[in-house]
Amino acid sequence: MATTVGDASYQERTLFARKATGLVKGWAVRDAFVYAFFSINLITLGLFIFSYAVFIPDGSLLWAVILSGAYLVLQAITYASLIAAMPRAGGDYVWISRILGGGIGFVLAVCGWWFILWHWVPIYANILNVEIFVPLGAIVGADGWVSFFNDPTPGLFVSSIIVALLASFVISLGMRTYARIQKFCFYGGLVGLAFLFILLLVNSKADFISAFNAEASSSLGAGADAYETTLATGDAGTPGSVGTFAAVSGTFLLIPFILFFNLWSNWGATLYGEVRGASDFRKNIYAMGGALIATTILALIMLLLFAKTFGWDFYNAANNGYWGTFFAYVEGAPLQFTFPYPGLLAAWLLDGALWQFILVGLLALWFFGWVGTVFLSSTRVVFATAFDRVLPEAAAKVTRNGVPIVALLLMLVPSIPISYFYAYNADFYSWTLAATLVIAITFTGSAIAAAVLPWRKPEIYNASPIAKYRIAGLPLITVAAAGFLVILGFALYEWFTNDIYALNGRESLIYMGCLYAVALLIYLGSRFVRRSQGIDMGMVHSEIPAE
Repeated sequence: MATTVGDASYQERTLFARKATGLVKGWAVRDAFVYAFFSINLITLGLFIFSYAVFIPDGSLLWAVILSGAYLVLQAITYASLIAAMPRAGGDYVWISRILGGGIGFVLAVCGWWFILWHWVPIYANILNVEIFVPLGAIVGADGWVSFFNDPTPGLFVSSIIVALLASFVISLGMRTYARIQKFCFYGGLVGLAFLFILLLVNSKADFISAFNAEASSSLGAGADAYETTLATGDAGTPGSVGTFAAVSGTFLLIPFILFFNLWSNWGATLYGEVRGASDFRKNIYAMGGALIATTILALIMLLLFAKTFGWDFYNAANNGYWGTFFAYVEGAPLQFTFPYPGLLAAWLLDGALWQFILVGLLALWFFGWVGTVFLSSTRVVFATAFDRVLPEAAAKVTRNGVPIVALLLMLVPSIPISYFYAYNADFYSWTLAATLVIAITFTGSAIAAAVLPWRKPEIYNASPIAKYRIAGLPLITVAAAGFLVILGFALYEWFTNDIYALNGRESLIYMGCLYAVALLIYLGSRFVRRSQGIDMGMVHSEIPAE
């Protein structure tokens, strides 16, 4: 008797690696909210990305955060809809491969979630250095420690190893334990943020000037009157006002920078095969959209407090002095190569190293709650491709507590040599600058898939809870995805054409193109091998994978 594609025994034996994934539904939707909140991380990513505002001096950072945060609600709706329709491990890979085609889904997802996240390990490591290791070392007077982790070669490489091993360790503990760890970091980090806000609120600009001049000199070796020197050396070309809209064009050109910070509310979308209640559209909106809106509000409060206590001119001049020293267009900045981390600047308002250390330590929980994101979401994409038999089935193996351990190793092991070359080879570093661009291209694939889902896969769409939501007669998922594609298209155009974002270097684009070529070759090779084994990959990608 002939066997049909929909026959369960046929699927178990031929289409997928096994009958069930073996993953554990270890998260509630609130855990997904915390993960999204850490993914668009106000302290680690936000404070670092905000420093880029000095490169577009006629734009308003405040308004760029407001506009991008409000607009990206469309992204949350798009991904919440996709999750509700197909709540499976693998996220972008599963959706694109089932709606647009297996080859497109594999190439986009493998580049955007597997290959490129190796290159994010040293990015995380740099933030670990400038926001935790260097500030804590400066507070306790560990000059050798500060010098080592300020070094962009050995200091960065050592931190990269720490990031890779720490991320792998917390992921290996399983989703339930990971949720407990991130929850501890979440509440502890919020205590640190409240501490920071209160400190900035109750102190005046004069208080900060006095504290900065004293601490910058004693902790980091800056000269006398470091506040005024910072203003003088870093002032040229910095934004002049926190609240005014400034030039409309400049504000919109800031948005592609801000997307480096707030484009990631969907970072947990690949994990929703392990989230209880993932088919509930409204809960998914709460998890991703809620994290985005909450982070945007906190960012606005923070920027206004910076303007009040640090002085907006000083905050931007300090950032310009840092980048100006790094890129050699400013000389004589008091803090030299030390990133003007606002957590440390605010801590200097406190009397005594102990209290300063406690504040910076509490803010460090934002990093430790975030560090696992460098690998966790990616492991599920690697797992899903192996579960579909595109990659060898070994990559779909899971431990007793539901950890895809081989997929985790496929993230960890390559990241170490990548980090070494990133730290020690300036040419290789320049090749990696388009890392954000590659992820955005993957999101573009998912947005296109979401827009056409009601017509490409009507049986899936009509059976999902999102089918009842419409705007002007059109499916909500299509309207939201089309809107999301507008901001993605704008950002991609600017990243490809505008040198100011440093993503369009010829060598970097060639390197990223090579990653896409490798992914395509893997897919074509897999199709050839599976065909010789009697497996039709087209049939695999026409079925929804098991839970």
